[in-house]
Amino acid sequence: MQSYTIGQAARLLGVSPDTARRWADAGRMATHRDESGRRLIAGQDLAAFSVELAQAGGTAEEETPFTSVRNAFPGIVTAIKLGDVAAQVEIQAGPHRLVSLLTREAVDELGLEVGMEATARVKSTNVHIDRF
Repeated sequence: MQSYTIGQAARLLGVSPDTARRWADAGRMATHRDESGRRLIAGQDLAAFSVELAQAGGTAEEETPFTSVRNAFPGIVTAIKLGDVAAQVEIQAGPHRLVSLLTREAVDELGLEVGMEATARVKSTNVHIDRF
C-alpha cells in the first residue's frame, strides 16, 4: 500500500504542510516512520481522513480555495465499486469529491486502489482518471 509524506498529504488535502503536521501531531492523522525517520501516512488512512475532513465542512484554510488548473483535480482514491463491466471510482481532491464511471478494465489497467494518489481530469461532463 502506498504511503504519503506530510507534504504530499497536505497537497492532496488542500492545506499547508504546517496544518497537516499539526493534525498529525494532534493525532488526527495516523502516521508511522520509515527507515529514514520520515513521518508517513498510509494511503488508506489518508483516504479515510480526507472523506472525514470533507464531511466535517472543509478546513481552516477555506479563505484559499482549492482550485483546478486546466480542470485537473489531484487527490486520493477513496472508494472503488467494481461491477462485471463497469466501475465507479471516487476521488477526494481537497474539499471536492469526484465520482467517475469507467470500465472495470480501465480500473484494472491503472491498478487503482483505495488510498492511491490519482488525478481526476474533467472535460465537459466526462471525468478521466490518471495514475501517477
